[in-house]
Parts: sequence; C-alpha cells; structure tokens
Amino acid sequence: MKLSDDWLRVRASKKYNRTEGDLAMIIEMRTYKLKPGKRAEFLEVFRTRSMPAHAEIGMKILGPWLSIEDPDTFFFMRGFPDLASREPMKAKFYEGDLWKSELEQVLMPVIEKYDVVLVDDPDGLVRW
Repeated sequence: MKLSDDWLRVRASKKYNRTEGDLAMIIEMRTYKLKPGKRAEFLEVFRTRSMPAHAEIGMKILGPWLSIEDPDTFFFMRGFPDLASREPMKAKFYEGDLWKSELEQVLMPVIEKYDVVLVDDPDGLVRW
C-alpha cells in the first residue's frame, strides 16, 4: 500500500503533539539480510561508525535487534523528526564523507538485501 501524496503533504506540514514539547516521529522499520557469516562484522561497523554519524545529523536509531531464526538477519528503526526532514537528513548522511569514503565500500558488499517500511508514530509508542 502506497501512502497518498495528500496524506504525505499534510503529515509533513504538521507536528503531532503526544506530550508537551514531544513530537511524533516518522520511522523507518529496516530489515537487513546479510551475506552468510557477515552479521557480526557488519554490526561492529554499524554500531561504532554509522550510528554515531546518524546521531550527529539528528536521526535516531533503535536497535539493532538480531534475528533468532536467521543468523544473517537483523532489524533496526531509524527515526526522523518529521517527514519533511527525512530526505535532507538521509542526503546529509549518504552524501557525506564518512559514507562515501568508508562505509559504502565496507557495508554495501555484505548486504544481500534490505527492506524499509515507513511508518508513523502519532501515539508515541516508540520511546527513543
């Protein structure tokens, strides 16, 4: 199911208050299937290099969570203050020196596939 353009425009223009001063986030639910035996190596770089870079830009990360059914799969959530900030924040990360000069060459070759589902959290169920 694809989000309607009208809904996206409305969502991007509003701030949904959960509690005073607290804003609903836009969340990517991300699933990564890695090449066999590469999860520990990937997560070491993800935790030590990628997660701090995300935090510097203002993107929140929850996880990673490791699949107990598949030793090559993990999940995490990446949060953005609102829909309008999502693309600029992603661009800052993926067009930045760290990604271009280091992380892209290290992480991309070990990814077999990944999926992203974009969700809204208007009720504030996710605690960052």
